[in-house]
Amino acid sequence: MMPPTVLIVEDQLLLLMHVQFVFEDAGYVVIQADSADEALLALDRHPEIGAIFTDVAMPGSIDGAALAARVRQSHPHVSIVVTSGEQFHVAEHLPVGVRFVPKPYAGHDIIRMIGQSAA
Repeated sequence: MMPPTVLIVEDQLLLLMHVQFVFEDAGYVVIQADSADEALLALDRHPEIGAIFTDVAMPGSIDGAALAARVRQSHPHVSIVVTSGEQFHVAEHLPVGVRFVPKPYAGHDIIRMIGQSAA
């Protein structure tokens, strides 16, 4: 069986590296994107992506919340967890099935949430 693939969408390098290690330690294959626009391209290129972990605030034409809404429509099988350090109001506007975790978060929490949103 292939290991699960997660797309991490984060424009801050240190956070990206931290989350990448968390997912790799949990057995995931990691694909990175530093904007929502790049994430949409990655989804088209990598149909094996089964989960997305995205920050809200990012450069580009759409933010992480809009990315989650778009992916929920175009790839309903993909589990999505959205994070933010300041925009907690985003949580109540996310599509059904998309989970929110505030920063700072613990690695085991995001792994558990990704697994739950896949169910």
